[in-house]
Amino acid sequence: MVRTRESIGAALTALAEREPAFARVIEQYGVPEPRSSEPGAQALLRTIVGQQVSVAAARAMWAKLEAAFGTPPDLAKLLAATDEDMRVAGMSRQKAGYIRSLAGLVLSSELDLDHLPADDEEAIAHLTKIKGIGRWSAEIYLLFAEGRGDIWPAGDLAVQLEIGKLFGLGDKPSEKAVREIAERWRPHRGAAAVLAWHHRGAQAKKPQEPV
Repeated sequence: MVRTRESIGAALTALAEREPAFARVIEQYGVPEPRSSEPGAQALLRTIVGQQVSVAAARAMWAKLEAAFGTPPDLAKLLAATDEDMRVAGMSRQKAGYIRSLAGLVLSSELDLDHLPADDEEAIAHLTKIKGIGRWSAEIYLLFAEGRGDIWPAGDLAVQLEIGKLFGLGDKPSEKAVREIAERWRPHRGAAAVLAWHHRGAQAKKPQEPV
């Protein structure tokens, strides 16, 4: 779990006992704040809306979608919407297709977001039935919306860069290498990912040394 201070703290304590590199990050930058989002279709809708746009643009697009389809957006209305309806609400034809895919799967009960499989790989397979939701998006949903503690988004660029830096794997190790090294961190790989993001954020805020 990465959704409470207690759960992420316990997971990171276990990781720090196994990996001195993690212990050093925690000692220097502290334990990251827990992160969570509400589970359900709206979280996945926000993921689709926010793809390949800035945070500010995603916020503006979401406001337009809610203005057109309700707060939160009504899945039945989204499924019935035309491309022109979606365009007026700020959605491209591609995003409109992704949104209809999500709405259709949920409304038909083919995708039951309240009862995803307990097995992480099976849950990822269910979520990636949605057009526009790839493995990374599915992993992020399971990590933060469901709080699954052993989700490992090895394809995330920031995770790759920070794990490479912390464990001497090179500037940008492959997803395969990052996935392999994390096998020894089970069942706390979700906390390891959060710590990697935490380290990257802390490094970005660190004052630069004078030249």
